[in-house]
Amino acid sequence: MSITKIGVLTVSDRANAGIYEDLSGKAIISTLNEYLTSKWEEVYEVVPDERDVIEKAMIRMVDDEGCCLVVTTGGTGPAKRDVTPEATESVCDRMMPGFGELMRAESLKYVPTAILSRQTAGLRGSSLIINLPGKPKSIRECLDAVFPALPYCIDLMEGPYLECNEQVIKPFRPKTKK
Repeated sequence: MSITKIGVLTVSDRANAGIYEDLSGKAIISTLNEYLTSKWEEVYEVVPDERDVIEKAMIRMVDDEGCCLVVTTGGTGPAKRDVTPEATESVCDRMMPGFGELMRAESLKYVPTAILSRQTAGLRGSSLIINLPGKPKSIRECLDAVFPALPYCIDLMEGPYLECNEQVIKPFRPKTKK
């Protein structure tokens, strides 16, 4: 039985340069460890806010490493260097706009500036790529909102079956007919 691989990609000039510690990527890994009971390993990378570098990292995680899911953090705001959504759209075959819509709706419960976020999600081959905001608190809020749909999305793409700790998060999967 192979171990599921999940990409965690932090997009930050300062974290990449070592100016500060990457708390956001660690928040994603910690949250996924709470959610998942399946064995999994992270393919973790910190890159600068450079579109071509972001694109190459996503492609490497999906095509070379075999990640069924890539979760990015950072680069989703309105600043000129925030280009993660554009990189995501560039490497994806199809977009999944519902993820970004739900994450913004959830974040609006906490801050009025959630409308400035440009998170999105898309499919590359049989993998899902999701963009999260860069703040650890926002990461958990957004993942709590969208994660219930992730295991079934990955099921539909014939990816690995993700088992979850239902005391922490309950995934939605349709009832099977008997």
